[in-house]
Amino acid sequence: MKSLWLENIKVNDIKKLNKNIKTDILIIGGGITGITTAYELINKNLKITLVDQNLTGHGISSKTTGKLNYLQETIYTDLLNTYNLNTAKLYLKSQRDAIKEVEKIINYNNIDCDFNWVESFVFTDKNEDISKLKKEKRILEKLGVKVYEHDNININLECLYAISVKDTAIFHPIKYILKLREICKNNNIDIYENTKIINLEKKTNYYVAHTNKFKIEAKKIVIATHYPFFILPFFMPIKTYIEKSYIIADNINDYYKTTYITASNPCKSIRYHKDNKNNYMIYLSNSHKICNNINEKKNFDKTIKEANKLNLKDTYIWSNDDLITYDKMPFIGKINNDDNLLIATGYNTWGMTNGTIAGIILSDILLGKNNIYEKIFNPNRHTITKLTKYPINLMNNMIGFYRTKFNKQKTWYPNNIIFTKINGKQVGIYKDNNDISHIVYNKCPHMGCSLIFNEIEKTWDCPCHASRFDIDGKCIKGPSKYNITFKNND
Repeated sequence: MKSLWLENIKVNDIKKLNKNIKTDILIIGGGITGITTAYELINKNLKITLVDQNLTGHGISSKTTGKLNYLQETIYTDLLNTYNLNTAKLYLKSQRDAIKEVEKIINYNNIDCDFNWVESFVFTDKNEDISKLKKEKRILEKLGVKVYEHDNININLECLYAISVKDTAIFHPIKYILKLREICKNNNIDIYENTKIINLEKKTNYYVAHTNKFKIEAKKIVIATHYPFFILPFFMPIKTYIEKSYIIADNINDYYKTTYITASNPCKSIRYHKDNKNNYMIYLSNSHKICNNINEKKNFDKTIKEANKLNLKDTYIWSNDDLITYDKMPFIGKINNDDNLLIATGYNTWGMTNGTIAGIILSDILLGKNNIYEKIFNPNRHTITKLTKYPINLMNNMIGFYRTKFNKQKTWYPNNIIFTKINGKQVGIYKDNNDISHIVYNKCPHMGCSLIFNEIEKTWDCPCHASRFDIDGKCIKGPSKYNITFKNND
């Protein structure tokens, strides 16, 4: 099973790092943030290098629903409660600027990525959410947005109240990202794929990024990975949590220029997609904190059952992880005021707009330009939210850790999934349809959580911080830096 966005996608001219190199700016991560940053730095008389542990665009960016939307549940109510109206206004402008930037890049480069303007809805089937949605409408109108009210929506989901805006967009994220990759390569930006950075070493005036065999000396580093795993001073595990959701896409007869999302969790989200051959509905559901509901087969089955009620089959099915910050704002900018180390993460399920605006902010910082959004997205910002949320998140991390230790042998696993010890070490064994055993170490190298087996996507997943490994133990998603491949001589 795989994402709809990876269907019929081919990546050409793949180059892996095979020597030590030096560069002015090293961008780690080839998703929407990394590739946008690289694009914004074209023709700036700088040596730019981008690396990705897999293929460009094939990480979290390939799991998204591909919305370019500023109507994000009830975020402006949340920002007003946590900060003030001016912060909400700036955040709104950042999201609208991101959509405009994507459209501008598409038009300038004639990119075929199924971009369409759509009307977007936020709706609720809960009486208690109606007043909050009405408040969101009033805030948006105060910020100058034309908002429409509805008492029903044009899909087979219960709706008591909805609001909508008409100037949002959708696109094919991987077609877009891979075209930017091509443009960057044609403009002398070096892109190395299947190249994993496992350590950063700070020197007096530069950084050294280490792979298993080689090193990259860089004056400045941009960390554009989903979960920035090697920033110990930033304490990512207590500043954020991970939300998981499940997505199904299937062919349908009609295409509608609308998107939908619920006002509160567990989230339901719908959009439509049209390519040269087919129309699709994309349905996301069953969102939850990753440390909860660790029976992945049950989670997928629940989403499939819901999708069936909309006459959808699981033609495409996949899961996605989103890094959630407690004040609903991304972390974009300098780490601990270090001018040479930048980060972008924590997009709160809105990665396509926040990843795009991050690329603009990061490139401006690197070029010494002022950016009006740098302050509100500052990773070192202080908010009273953390005084209550950080201890709760620390507890959730501990719960997730211990749940993996005591729930591995639950009866939900089929007979071809075995947990045992070999030479005193915990291992997990998956027997495939050809009765071949795939053995891995059953401990995440990141922070030691035990792994669960994802029967649908055939991966070993960490329910603490969302590292992911294939059936033979190769790390395909961080924050883990290492594989869990079993070695017979251990």
